[in-house]
Amino acid sequence: MEDAFARSVTEVLEFFGVDPSKGLTDSQVKENARIYGSNVLPQEESTPFWKLVLKQFDDLLVKILIGAAIVSFILALVDGETGLTAFLEPSVILLILAANAAVGVITETNAEKALEELRAYQADVATVLRNGCFSILPATDLVPGDIVEISVGCKVPADMRMIEMLSNQLRIDQAILTGESCSVAKDLESTIATKAVYQDKKNILFSGTIVVSGRAKAVVVGVGSNTAMGGIRDAMLKTEDAATPLKKKLDEFGTFLAKVIAGICILVWIVNIGHFRDPAHGGFLRGAIHYFKIAVALAVAAIPEGLPAVVTTCLSLGTKRMARLNAIVRSLPSVETLGCTTVICSDKTGTLTTNMMSVSKICVAHSVRHGPITAEYCVSGSTYAPEGVISDNAGTQLEFPSQSPCLLHIAMCSALCNESTLQYNSDKAKYEKIGESTEVALRVLAEKVGIPGFDSMRTALSMLSNHERASYCNHYWENEFKKVSVLDFSRDRKMMSALCSLKQQSILFSKGAPESIISRCTSILCNEDGSIAPLTSDMRAELEARFKSFAGKETLRCLALAMKRMPVGQQTLSFDDETEFTFIGLVGMLDPPRDEVRNAMLSCITAGIRVIVVTGDNKSTAASLCRQIGAFDHLDDFASRSYTASEFEELPALQKTMALQRMVLFTRVEPSHKKMLVEALQHQNEVVAMTGDGVNDAPALKKADIGIAMGSGTAVAKSASDMVLADDNFASVVAAVAEGRAIYNNTKQFIRYMISSNIGEVVCIFVAAVLGIPETLVPVQLLWVNLVTDGLPATAIGFNKQDSDVMKSKPRKVNEAVVSGWLFFRYLVIGAYVGLATVAGFIWWFVYSESGPRLSYYELVNFDTCSTRETTYSCNIFTDRHPSTVSMTVLVVVEMFNALNNLSENQSLLVIPPWSNLWLVGSIILTMILHILILYVPPLSVLFSVKPLSWGDWTAILYLSFPVILIDEVLKYFSRNPRGIRLNLRWRRSDLLPKREVRDK
Repeated sequence: MEDAFARSVTEVLEFFGVDPSKGLTDSQVKENARIYGSNVLPQEESTPFWKLVLKQFDDLLVKILIGAAIVSFILALVDGETGLTAFLEPSVILLILAANAAVGVITETNAEKALEELRAYQADVATVLRNGCFSILPATDLVPGDIVEISVGCKVPADMRMIEMLSNQLRIDQAILTGESCSVAKDLESTIATKAVYQDKKNILFSGTIVVSGRAKAVVVGVGSNTAMGGIRDAMLKTEDAATPLKKKLDEFGTFLAKVIAGICILVWIVNIGHFRDPAHGGFLRGAIHYFKIAVALAVAAIPEGLPAVVTTCLSLGTKRMARLNAIVRSLPSVETLGCTTVICSDKTGTLTTNMMSVSKICVAHSVRHGPITAEYCVSGSTYAPEGVISDNAGTQLEFPSQSPCLLHIAMCSALCNESTLQYNSDKAKYEKIGESTEVALRVLAEKVGIPGFDSMRTALSMLSNHERASYCNHYWENEFKKVSVLDFSRDRKMMSALCSLKQQSILFSKGAPESIISRCTSILCNEDGSIAPLTSDMRAELEARFKSFAGKETLRCLALAMKRMPVGQQTLSFDDETEFTFIGLVGMLDPPRDEVRNAMLSCITAGIRVIVVTGDNKSTAASLCRQIGAFDHLDDFASRSYTASEFEELPALQKTMALQRMVLFTRVEPSHKKMLVEALQHQNEVVAMTGDGVNDAPALKKADIGIAMGSGTAVAKSASDMVLADDNFASVVAAVAEGRAIYNNTKQFIRYMISSNIGEVVCIFVAAVLGIPETLVPVQLLWVNLVTDGLPATAIGFNKQDSDVMKSKPRKVNEAVVSGWLFFRYLVIGAYVGLATVAGFIWWFVYSESGPRLSYYELVNFDTCSTRETTYSCNIFTDRHPSTVSMTVLVVVEMFNALNNLSENQSLLVIPPWSNLWLVGSIILTMILHILILYVPPLSVLFSVKPLSWGDWTAILYLSFPVILIDEVLKYFSRNPRGIRLNLRWRRSDLLPKREVRDK
């Protein structure tokens, strides 16, 4: 029944044909179960394991690698090769791809857990009236029309419409659904609001919410998927995970690279068609296969096999740093997404605020004989910790608050007229509440006021353990007074009273809505001297004005406190006793903003990130919080940037678009609105981060580019998110964004490093093929360079330090290329030098090396006709592995120098020296040790087809390698120089460049 909230009790009961005194009959239960289904969230079919595995290989670069591995394997069989070396290359490639696939499968299976954890919010049992008898049945057996009784502590088993109140009031904690910080009072009246949201449906009890106080009967109107919780499940199923900006850019780069690889491979093969018939190959077909192997080696060289592993490693390093900032990353790619976040949609309760109701203002009567009539006090402290000071209007701290008569009696009333508990949780190292948050706020206030009797109160209290300190002063008053009788809060009276006795006195303490308490008061307690004076009309008007100021301008939740002397020995209370009170004081409380939120907001403004506060609370309360934070003070017209969900939905399409560009506050929202907001912002090409903690937030968290769940939130929210904030703090979100930007910068650096290195390998093989010299590098040597010498330094680049101005630049555009324009030209130059130096090392050994044959260049490029000519040397010299060892070592050493170039994109090594990243220095040393091992340890040297090098060889290698640093220093100089910008524009390529000018030189 979709509109049960708008129908009367009688209409709803008639719709289901149920007698409220007898419940459904067995036949009605069967019929309704057939029509409406069972009260279970249906299980979604999970993706088969084999499909998950295949999905991980649906990537162009991966497919090219698989193709290269298969071709290498086939060529090895065709050539009749045997042993480990023949199949090492394809085996290593396939192992790397298998490892990456395993990581992907694990990530995807974790993502589906969010749907399963929704089931945890379904009740297990329910007290149901059927056939005239109450019985406890599994909640899954409920059908629409069932009459259910609920009481304190019950989890609501289905969506239900209230039909009878069995206590003074019924309050429900529906924070998991709406995010409201306080419990909600329910009633029987039908709702007349059009487009009613969950908060408007005061007569509906939602599945999975908790009964905080009271008892009631209700009729089931929705089960399973037709509940609010079922709606959240459906929204999560409809949400598809979008690729992260880096993933999109890497996919584009992969497509571009695939085209380049295919073109160069075909070109190399065509260029060498004339060599197919060379006698050295033993026939045209053998020659064609030989040069096809070279083309395959070229593909292996061009593809950065280690890129997926290195990206994952670098992101993992970033997650460890972010964990130290209380940001726990669940999805690795989300680390990079943080770097280009343009909008943060932040929950108000618990993220911008502490979610701990605190008394912040107190108003008492000062004197009736001379002005001022009232006095105000400010109370510090924004958590449940009994820490804070009380100051007067002038800002002077009260040394002994309990010496003020009104404050002393406020503490008494707060401690005695209270059903909540304040305790210390040693596991979480924080103070926690049990009961209503407003009552706990009064408990904390009583602790801050202290108790009378001795001057060293603050020192004595500080010596207590946290467990003892939690309620020490409250326990003092509870031990002093004996609580005799209590009148619970009711909606009509809007107050609660407790009769307490002390020796030969009986005192009635009351607290409640100011309008109810003040109207019942006839006298007032004066703070000046502790005297009691009649409450005049002028004083009443002054108190009501202070109340309106607290509740209106400052949007505080207000309670008035009062007391009354009762006859000695009275044991019972009636509503008639709640008259002729003495007014004690007025307290204003709020869910205070976190201390560090203001600076975090200002950081966002500096970084070009817009913050939209999203909340289920009303507009005035949320707007007051925004003003308290002070981060929106720069806005001329704050009111025009604030919308309720219903106001926003009613806007025409064009005005909606404009509103989205200006919005900073979005109130009275429910789950569907949060998801709608994310989608609308994404349509405007915004990169959206959404925070949330409740079940209601899960669809929006999953839809957002990066979903951020609170550590204190529900398991569903955490499972649907990409990141979890351990401390629930908005400031941690901003710190995580800064870290995300730094991680992306480092990711760019090592991607560029790997690309320039691989360009060098391609140039090496291509130039060797064009010149017609023997193979400079065999495939297994290329694999060694790609996996070990590229991988270790590239990973260490991830430890580059965060730039000091990382949060002073605007977010990067989603379509910004990883390697772009002038940078692409720079790395083409570097890559070309790497390749030419490698070939030069190979030629040097044949032509100039003292340990080489000292051939002429003509003899080297015509090596394939050696067997047909008379020579003074053996033709076997061209199969010697010594020259390829020199080439391989030049490639390794030049790439180590190139790694140092990547300490910074544009800064010289004289400004950012190598020792600024000791991890990089260490990785270079380790790489060289590993390389020396394969050169000089026989089993490894055989495996990698290398020979030991002489000191003369090493000298030549260093001479050929070091210039790469000098070349990049010149290129960096042009990058820092305005001329570099002009070059950048000249070399712009539409398929590689972001659509904006280069910044942050």
